[in-house]
Amino acid sequence: MSFFSKLRERLTRSSSKIGEGLDDIVDAPASSPETLADTPLSAPVSPAAPATPSAGIVGRLFGTAPARPEEPRRALDDAMLEELEDMLVQADLGVDTALRVTANIAEGRMGRRLSATELKELLAGEITRIMTPVARPLPLYPKKPQVVLIVGVNGAGKTTTIGKLASQFRAAGKSVMIAAGDTFRAAAVEQLQVWGQRAGVPVMVAAQGSDPASLAFDAMTRAEAEGADLLMIDTAGRLQNRQDLMEELAKIVRVIRKKDPSAPHNTLLVLDATTGQNALNQVETFRQLADVSGLVMTKLDGTARGGVLVALADRFGLPIHAIGVGEQIDDLDAFDANDFARALVGL
Repeated sequence: MSFFSKLRERLTRSSSKIGEGLDDIVDAPASSPETLADTPLSAPVSPAAPATPSAGIVGRLFGTAPARPEEPRRALDDAMLEELEDMLVQADLGVDTALRVTANIAEGRMGRRLSATELKELLAGEITRIMTPVARPLPLYPKKPQVVLIVGVNGAGKTTTIGKLASQFRAAGKSVMIAAGDTFRAAAVEQLQVWGQRAGVPVMVAAQGSDPASLAFDAMTRAEAEGADLLMIDTAGRLQNRQDLMEELAKIVRVIRKKDPSAPHNTLLVLDATTGQNALNQVETFRQLADVSGLVMTKLDGTARGGVLVALADRFGLPIHAIGVGEQIDDLDAFDANDFARALVGL
């Protein structure tokens, strides 16, 4: 199954919420059956064929499709725009993004009668426009080792993301090493070792309770000695309201830079889609402490809050390197703006 097929199949909660919301908006009492005068200018108008019993046979003989009932349409007006804004806010796009998207949809279309499908296409186009500039793969540099620091709060999916990325980089011919920087939770180290085995990548660990900054420094030394292309450093899950833990993360960054002033070359913030608008606060906080260079969004298959990714792109403009839609090693892939937009709105 292609990743887009997985995305379309598993983004059902978000797509159902938005798709059904758009259907409801168009099917609101203000809508009425479409007449020929309401037909969009882009659609050619042809005389109606007589409804005869032989119409189906003629259609099959000459390859003309039988007429389908027209979708309900509704004139785009202020009331419809307000309903669209409310629906997008509820879908976690955020107030500012929702207002901007609806304003762009309204431009030059006020009074035009739209079907739900047309509205979905317009919304998908606006989401694609927002997301395209941030849909960028993780950049690879000639620097060895390229240090990739993985940060995020508890339960966001950092460990599984590291395993999946390591597997993909190794499959692409890169030599990868992982450092288990969450030295306080034995379960986290064990989980990372399991993912390392799956990916065929060595995992460097330290005694429980060891200084994670010291482990990061030692891992850089070993990766440099062994000529590794990539060193991926896991970190403990940090709540952005725990100042002591956030200061510890800042210490890791300082120590890494003693070894290589240009490191970390990438700092990936892993976000859990189920947190909704709280993801915005996480990005704000981690950017200040760890100079986040890109995002990975996980758990899009288990939430109706996938719209928050649009809000993140619109507000911060940080690259979105990958998204995850499951627990398997191939359930993480590069982010594609158009595929995501169409899956999100239910197309």
